[in-house]
Amino acid sequence: MRVVLFFVLYLMAGCQPQASTLPDFTQLVEDNAPAVVNISTEQKVKSARPQIPEMFRRFFDGMEDQLPMPESEGESLGSGFLISADGFILTNHHVVADASRIIVRLQDGSEKEATLVGSDPRSDLALLQIDGKDLPSVKIGSSKNLKVGEWVLAIGAPFGFESTVTAGIVSAKGRSLPSENYVPFIQTDVAINPGNSGGPLFNLEGEVIGINSQIVSRNGGFMGLSFAIPIDMAMEVVAQLKDKGRVSRGWLGVLIQPVDRELAQSFGLEKPAGALVSQVMAGSPAEKAGFQVGDVVVEFNGQEIGHSGQLPQVVGLLAPGTRAEAVVVRDGKRKTLKVTVEELPEDLAGQPASNPKAPGASTLGLSVEAMSEEQLTALGLEHGVQVVEVAEGAALKAGIRRGDVLVSLNNQPLKNPQALASVVADLPEGAVVPVLLHRDGSPRFLALRLD
Repeated sequence: MRVVLFFVLYLMAGCQPQASTLPDFTQLVEDNAPAVVNISTEQKVKSARPQIPEMFRRFFDGMEDQLPMPESEGESLGSGFLISADGFILTNHHVVADASRIIVRLQDGSEKEATLVGSDPRSDLALLQIDGKDLPSVKIGSSKNLKVGEWVLAIGAPFGFESTVTAGIVSAKGRSLPSENYVPFIQTDVAINPGNSGGPLFNLEGEVIGINSQIVSRNGGFMGLSFAIPIDMAMEVVAQLKDKGRVSRGWLGVLIQPVDRELAQSFGLEKPAGALVSQVMAGSPAEKAGFQVGDVVVEFNGQEIGHSGQLPQVVGLLAPGTRAEAVVVRDGKRKTLKVTVEELPEDLAGQPASNPKAPGASTLGLSVEAMSEEQLTALGLEHGVQVVEVAEGAALKAGIRRGDVLVSLNNQPLKNPQALASVVADLPEGAVVPVLLHRDGSPRFLALRLD
C-alpha cells in the first residue's frame, strides 16, 4: 500500500520517468544526400584465349600463348561524395581501379564523366573531378574526437540502390586490418554492402568523419562489421593527390610483430604492448638510427604505440624527411632513438628460403645443423642454425617447426649448433626467453618457456 501511495505522489509531483530518445536523421539526410553520388565504371576485362579447332592446331603449334586475348567490357558500382563545389569527388581506389571510363550520377539524375585526379591503393582512396560550379558538397569534419558508442550515418548505393541511408554506432577506433597496414580504420555496425564503398560516414552534426571502405563477411553481405577510413587521414591524401597525383609516405625500414603476454614477459615488459622489431632492413632509416632486432617500439614521434599495427600508421603519415624520436625497450630499459623518416619504396622484395640437411643436437627437443655462407646469404642473414627435427619439448610448445632458421636465443646470436647449446646452458630453469627465427622468408619472434 505504501509503495502504491509513493508512486501516485511521485506522478502528482510531475516526476515522470524520462524516456531516452533516438536521434532524428531526417534533416541530416535532407542536407547531405544531394552531395552523395553513384559511381559506375567501364573496364577492359581480359577474356580467355580462343580455342583453336583441331584441324588448324598444327598451324599454331607452340604459338598458343602468343595469340591475343580478347577484351570484353566490365563494370563496377560504388559510391562517392562531393568535397567541394567545383566538382572534386572522394571515393575508394578499388571502386575506380583499372577503369577506362568513370561515370558519376548525381541525385538529380544527371550523369557526368569524371576525370581521375589521382589514386592511392595503400589507403584505398581516389580523387575524381567532374565539370560544374556551385555543386552540392559535404561539410568535412574530424575523426580525431570521434567516440566509441557515438551515432553515425552512411549514405550510399548498396547493390545499386541509390541514396540508401543506414545508421549505427562507432564500435571501435584505430582498427588494423591485414589487407591495409597504413589505415587506422573506424569500425561501426552501420549496414554496409557492395556499392556502399566510397560513400560518406556522417556524425550527428552532419559532418563527414569517414569513408566507408570494407566489411568483414562470410557470405559477401553485411554481418555487423563495417570499416571506414578516417576523414583526417583521407584529406591528407587528397592534398597530395591534388598536388602531385600520388602519395608519399614515411618509411622506417623494420619488420615488426605483435607482443603477446609471453613475449612481453621474455623481454621484461610490464604489459603486452608495442611493436617488436624482428628485422632491420639494410640501409634503412631504422638501421641508420641504431634500431636493433629485439627492440620493442613503445612510442614514436610522441605517440604511444599500444599495438604493433599502430607503428606503420604513425610512420606512414609522416612526410619523408621528418625527424622523429622513437622510444624503444632494449634489454629491459627504455632508450630514445632519433630517426629521419624516408619515403616508402614502391616495392620491397622478399627473401627466398632454404632446405634442411644433416642434423645437429640441442637440449630443447630439437635438432639443428650449421648453415653455409651461401644459405645465409640467400636469406639475407649473417648467422643462424637450421632446424631439421622437432620432438616433444620446449621448442615444440613455443611453435618452432622443422625448416625454421634460429637466428638468436635470449638476444644472443646463434652462429652454430654449439652456440645454441652454450646459450641454453646459461638459461635459468623456468625462464621465458625470446627466440628469433626466420620462416618462409620472414623473421619472427617466439617466446620459449624452459620447463
